[in-house]
Amino acid sequence: MNKKLTPLLVIVGQTAVGKTSLSLKLAQLFNGEIVSADSRLFYRGMDIGTAKPSLAEQTAVSHHLIDICNPDETLTLGNYQRMAFEIIDGIGNNGRLPILVGGTGQYVKAVVEGWGIPEVPPQPALRDVLEQMDGDELVRWIKALDPVAAERLDLKNLRRVIRALEVTLTAGIPISVLQKKSPPPYDICIVGLDRERSVLYERIDKRVDLMMEDGLLAELEGLREKGYGRSLPSMSGLGYRQLWAYIDGEMTLDEAIERIKFETHRFSRQQNTWFRRDDEKIAWFDMGDDGVETAVVEYVRNWLEGEDSEW
Repeated sequence: MNKKLTPLLVIVGQTAVGKTSLSLKLAQLFNGEIVSADSRLFYRGMDIGTAKPSLAEQTAVSHHLIDICNPDETLTLGNYQRMAFEIIDGIGNNGRLPILVGGTGQYVKAVVEGWGIPEVPPQPALRDVLEQMDGDELVRWIKALDPVAAERLDLKNLRRVIRALEVTLTAGIPISVLQKKSPPPYDICIVGLDRERSVLYERIDKRVDLMMEDGLLAELEGLREKGYGRSLPSMSGLGYRQLWAYIDGEMTLDEAIERIKFETHRFSRQQNTWFRRDDEKIAWFDMGDDGVETAVVEYVRNWLEGEDSEW
């Protein structure tokens, strides 16, 4: 580890792989604070469907960039990046270890790789036109105009596809080109968590069932009563989007639950496009292996102490 730079531990992996529990353990062991890189956790009142860390967990370890805006507010990637840099610097300056945790690849990469976020303000007229277009047509456009961005984007998330097109068409340059990189002044250690796909899918399905038992539908109905509507970007998230379809009579509750599971499986596969197993900058650990937590702890300890690590 470069002692002249602020250390930054990064924990990445697919949804339901076990990032939260392991990051809590690492934070407690290494005097750390957690910085969320999960865009779903930004919104107040959206707790169950996002698998937000509990109040007890947030009390045990300091968490940042959770519950920072209302469901009808928008946090841009550029705003997130600036806030994350400020928080990471502050944690490091206080002699503690910042731990960036998340499954939203775009947000993790924006911090770790120091993306130059395009300063293209929203274009309401253009956005109105794009929002009237068919989803398949939008996907064809982004694939034609910026195949690199198309490979990275969750093409089912039309809000992000529209924003990518908005930036590309306004600037006249593909958004992937505009996102130039300027690595931040951190000594970065990236730990990737993995599980066998069938096991991961089982964990996802159990998590969805628990969310329903814990009151996800009631949570959404409460948000609706407060005036937060289906068209909000925050409501496009997994769980909420499908349950809105149930509330509006477009499918049965059982169908909505199965759709949540199916779409979460698909999302977990999409996450692999951001964090590849052949990326030499990431130390991958299989969470199904015996003693994996001990192995991760030793790997991080060796990095902090400046020793070579093997995994």
